Amino acid sequence: MAVEHLTEDIFESKIASGVVLVDFFATWCGPCKMLSPIVEEIADECDGSFSVYKVDIDEAEDVAMDFAIMSVPTLIIFKDGVEATRMIGVQPKTAILDAIKKLV
Repeated sequence: MAVEHLTEDIFESKIASGVVLVDFFATWCGPCKMLSPIVEEIADECDGSFSVYKVDIDEAEDVAMDFAIMSVPTLIIFKDGVEATRMIGVQPKTAILDAIKKLV
């Protein structure tokens, strides 16, 4: 299952409630390509207790600037629209899931 890509138009509404994992990435980024299958796996295994989305920083520059994304990949876990956790660089699946579980 492909992870939905968020645009600037729908970003706020998608992160507004619940626990949401957002993968900020760029198509030209090697580490982003390494992280992408992990994010896809997490989305596939999601039991509905949280949501998973991706944001291409080159297509949603304003969102990237709003959250001061300085390097990619950056994972941000939101809880009810507020940033709860930020992870920069390629992360192991277990570390991402552990961070999500603390908020669910």
